[in-house]
Amino acid sequence: MEQLVYAATIVLSVSFPVIYIVQMRKREKRARARLEKTRKEGIPEPVTLHPKIDPYRCIAIGACVSACPEGEIIGIVNGRAMLVSPDKCIGHGACMSACPVDAISLVFGTEKRGVEIPHVKETFETNVPGLYIAGELGGMGLIRNAVTQGRQAMENIARSLQRRDPGVLDVLIVGAGPAGLSATLQAIKSGLRYVTIDQDDIGGAILTYPRQKLVMTQPMEIPLFGKYKRREIRKEELLELWHHIIQKNQVKINTFEKLMDIQRTNGAFTVKTSKGEYKAQRVLLAIGRRGTPRKLGVPGENSSKVAYKLIDPEQYRGKKVLVVGGGDSAIEAAVTLGEQAGTEVLLSYRKNVFSRIKPKNRERIEAAARAGRVTIFFESHVKEIRKQEVLIKQHGKLLQFANDYVLVFIGGEMPTKFLNKLGIQIEMKFGES
Repeated sequence: MEQLVYAATIVLSVSFPVIYIVQMRKREKRARARLEKTRKEGIPEPVTLHPKIDPYRCIAIGACVSACPEGEIIGIVNGRAMLVSPDKCIGHGACMSACPVDAISLVFGTEKRGVEIPHVKETFETNVPGLYIAGELGGMGLIRNAVTQGRQAMENIARSLQRRDPGVLDVLIVGAGPAGLSATLQAIKSGLRYVTIDQDDIGGAILTYPRQKLVMTQPMEIPLFGKYKRREIRKEELLELWHHIIQKNQVKINTFEKLMDIQRTNGAFTVKTSKGEYKAQRVLLAIGRRGTPRKLGVPGENSSKVAYKLIDPEQYRGKKVLVVGGGDSAIEAAVTLGEQAGTEVLLSYRKNVFSRIKPKNRERIEAAARAGRVTIFFESHVKEIRKQEVLIKQHGKLLQFANDYVLVFIGGEMPTKFLNKLGIQIEMKFGES
């Protein structure tokens, strides 16, 4: 009996390392293949907050690979972890938390591609005393991160208030997206006198998502609600959750009220909006980085047939639609429109490959193209928008197509001028945290 136990122990002690080595080699083979594909497609640059790996600290156990909820964005190649699908990273940060030797940090930009980020302290206060930034404007576009920042920023604001003036608001919050809503809920929880405004409706950028868009989240702590644990939720469900929390806690949000100006006078801020004027000790900017949609700059763009977001795909049923852009928003819009009965969808993109989209969106657009629901024109540019046609130039040829609507998704202009006017310092990050 003892000999059998001894033999079994020997077998197990030998087989486990062998199995581990085989699995590691399979992982490395997949990682090499992804890295090679990435290099061939010419998309080696991450597009958002992303991990930076210290090769001297990395011990290559693969915990970061397994922890990523978006798939194997990091892979083990030549005995160290590295980004093999950098364009697919959306800044979860789970890899950094999983690393047992602190070899991973989260950074903005790369050595080649800088990213403009407003300068903020750990408290989310800018270099302008009393003026705070949270959420996408500060580089944190992920919903979980934005919610967390909004809550933490308001906690810091509450701690910073040394006096209370009944004639002045404690804080004015600009933006009713995830960061602004979280900050508003925390303001109520902290007993602060607040006003929250948004130039649109409740939900921020989420409102511009196509119907039934699947939104990726991570477990997050929402003030006055508690722990939210779902990792996937559709647009409508997320908006319904926000409205439920707002109604339950009788939260006041001033929608369709646009920020016009902020001035500091007598130790407080005077905030002018499209509907009035407020005085507040603190101001929290929880607005997006793309305040104004970027334009094509072509004849006919001011036509009523041109839009910069897709709200109701059904209104385009049976129409001829041109979608311009190659990011996730453009891809999602094109695919959704292609699913409408009788809708003819053209997609114009200036590059020769989709370089900044999520894996699921890549699969969806490729399937839509194969099925003939979307016709893609790579390396093309819109030259003119006419009443019933559009002109597209591709490879030196001018193409003309019948057209009813044009939807443009080519990003937006960061409100740099506005931030500079307020005195907020803007930093260009080149692979820095």
